[in-house]
Amino acid sequence: MSKLFFRLLILLMSLSLIGIILVQVYWFNTSFQNNDEQFKFHVKQVLGNVAEKLQKQEAYSFYDKYNHLKDSTGKIPKKDDLLEFTYVQKNLKTNKTIVYSNSIIAEDFNINASLFDKKTDSSKLFKNFSSKRVTEIYNNKPLDNSLLGQSLIPDERIEKSGSLDVLDNAQFEIFYKDIATAMPLQERVSTDNIRKLIKKELEEYGVNTKFEFGVYNNGLATKVKSNEFRYDKNASYSIPILTDNEGNEKYKLMVTFPHKKRFLLSELVSITILSIVFTLIIIIAYTSALSQLIRQRQISEIKTDFINNMTHEFKTPIATINLALDAIRNPKIIEDKNKVLRYLQMIRDENKRMHAQVENVLRISKLEKKELEIDKEPNPIEDVINDAIEHVNLILEDRGGSITTHFDATRTTVLINDNHFTNVIVNILENAIKYSPEAPEIDIYTENIKDMVLIKVQDKGLGMSKVAQKRIFEKFYREHTGDIHNVKGHGLGLAYVKRIVEDHNGQIYVESEKGKGSTFIIKLPLIN
Repeated sequence: MSKLFFRLLILLMSLSLIGIILVQVYWFNTSFQNNDEQFKFHVKQVLGNVAEKLQKQEAYSFYDKYNHLKDSTGKIPKKDDLLEFTYVQKNLKTNKTIVYSNSIIAEDFNINASLFDKKTDSSKLFKNFSSKRVTEIYNNKPLDNSLLGQSLIPDERIEKSGSLDVLDNAQFEIFYKDIATAMPLQERVSTDNIRKLIKKELEEYGVNTKFEFGVYNNGLATKVKSNEFRYDKNASYSIPILTDNEGNEKYKLMVTFPHKKRFLLSELVSITILSIVFTLIIIIAYTSALSQLIRQRQISEIKTDFINNMTHEFKTPIATINLALDAIRNPKIIEDKNKVLRYLQMIRDENKRMHAQVENVLRISKLEKKELEIDKEPNPIEDVINDAIEHVNLILEDRGGSITTHFDATRTTVLINDNHFTNVIVNILENAIKYSPEAPEIDIYTENIKDMVLIKVQDKGLGMSKVAQKRIFEKFYREHTGDIHNVKGHGLGLAYVKRIVEDHNGQIYVESEKGKGSTFIIKLPLIN
């Protein structure tokens, strides 16, 4: 996978994830706004219904008093205010005439408006209206205006009479509104009644949240309000109530919802939780996939590096062995016993070197599969260190280096596998020698801390970066310093070291500074 394609893939995946999150946020915001609009619409419907019911309740209250007083007077009503009008329609083709007349009579029951309210003008009286409607049809009888009102017998007469509710209601509404306007607000409406009306209407519209209300008179608060009413611009709604005959809006009912946002969010909570859960799953899957991609890419690079290094490591000894074999085959060389022995030693050394590299690979593989058997016995750690120093002595002398020991530990017996732990120290010493550009100067320290023994291997070599310090114990990892083959190795030694130390219930870490060398520290538990 090319770097460009890999970066493009990550970019597209990241943009897709960001797009999904933005769509979710947009959807949530849109849904919240839609719920807010729906809430506003329902509240307006509720307030409209409450205002209408308050008006009707007040009208019914006055109407009930009116009927009760009218029935209790026992007086015969006086008929006055007689209104009469006549309508005539003629059809010249059929010679048919239709005469319609309507008489409206106002009956005064002598019920004074002051009976409802002493402050009301006593000149206002309650009246009842009735009508008499007559339709006369004249066939083949030509009529003119001069004949109207004379005693002509119509061919057909239809007569209707009864109470004229429209005028009754109109006059009653005018009367009761005039009376009600002069009354104090507390006598017209009650706090409990308004609360019940609002609660009932809200329940019908499915608005189940806390509400507070108050009635304002020309912009000023009145005593008709709930205990916790506080005006909130963003959560308050108003509507005029108890308007007078001229339509003046003296009183306004204000309703506020303290928990409006919580209520709107509660309607989205279930779908929002599902949305968040699915988005989190996508994010986790994305990060996991991205991590795996990066990891696989790193492993691919590390394996390529490992193969290159292993090829390089095997190439040199194989070439040396071939040269030695060719030399031995030379008739002049084969007769020289010393030279033959020298070339055979070279072949043996190079073969040993390749075998050691193969062994390192096999050891790591067995450790991972838990197939490597590690038998532990009590051993003084200083003996193991001295044994490891003997193994690297020839390499050290070849580089003109030195190892200085500082054994300060008084208790040194640990439960270890002599062979494997010698390999651990050897690996660390070989690294110290390899990564020292000048003649290697290595110091080995031991000391006791509580029930532990500390082993410190300090060199004055190249040192390593902070990134390398974190990854130095990973399998196949090697810090690049320009040419990947400038220092031979394949990144398996320290991975093996870490696994062996951990299998001995110990810990290993490194302290290093670029250009100033490194210190490997091993902690092992002592035998009590």
